Amino acid sequence: MGENILDAIDDAIHAKARLGIMSLLAVHGQCDFGFLRNELQLTEGNLGNHIRVLEEAGYIEVTKSFVGKRPKTTCTSTDVGIEMFQKYIEGLEKIIRMAQSGAQRQSET
Repeated sequence: MGENILDAIDDAIHAKARLGIMSLLAVHGQCDFGFLRNELQLTEGNLGNHIRVLEEAGYIEVTKSFVGKRPKTTCTSTDVGIEMFQKYIEGLEKIIRMAQSGAQRQSET
């Protein structure tokens, strides 16, 4: 018996908003709260909750500072977060290849 194909699907990343956060961080390296909110079209509260989940999992680091008198929250992927995101992507690719292979076999019959 082999490993479960769904084992690579990390629940901390799999939610649509958290997948979006991790994807944007993979592309940009670090993102501020406003950028993430605008790109993902989330409310501040919803985005804050998703950031907290990723931070508690150790996948992102959150830095809070001030620019002038305005607060600024910046998110950066941790080494663990980058590794887990890569494993997540590889797991999805494996599932996609399996599904495409099955669909191709069915269309040939």
